[in-house]
Amino acid sequence: MKMTSTLAAIAALLVSGTAVADDALEGNKYLGQLSANPYDADSVSNPYGAGNPYDANSIKNPYGEYGNPFSSKSATNPYATDAPKLYDEDGNYRGRLSANPYDPESVSNPYGQYGNKYSPDSINNPYGAGNPYRDDSPTNPYGKGLGIYDGESDGPGDASDDAAEYTLPAWAAPDDALKTFDTDDPEE
Repeated sequence: MKMTSTLAAIAALLVSGTAVADDALEGNKYLGQLSANPYDADSVSNPYGAGNPYDANSIKNPYGEYGNPFSSKSATNPYATDAPKLYDEDGNYRGRLSANPYDPESVSNPYGQYGNKYSPDSINNPYGAGNPYRDDSPTNPYGKGLGIYDGESDGPGDASDDAAEYTLPAWAAPDDALKTFDTDDPEE
């Protein structure tokens, strides 16, 4: 009976999360995962998932807001001023996903904190955040990667979002969501 209640609680959380997520993402838009995993639906390496070149919010769409080389919000514009932000599974900021080598927060700036290959915060450091054996590394072909959020947001816990806990990917659900409920009471 406990197993049934646990499964029901998890199903309710996932269903309510997906129903609220699309409406609640304004100002905190989740764009997918920067990941080398081609099988994860949230990965930008999956051409049928978040990496779909026909999805308007994909960084792989050359005509969309986040993939257009002329958009200020694009990951591919070398002069972008408001590129998407990267966050790890713990909510730590990992820089901007930008081709702009002059932006101090860009992962393409070889002298910046998030682009320098010697910085522990850089995804370009194979011994730091870019370690291919880390689950949240964008270079791990079996991992989850880093969350990509709209450049205007403050990431997974943006204060402008009333349902921030539902905007996280399913793998990042809080531990208390998996509580076991005792249903010994016949009235329930």
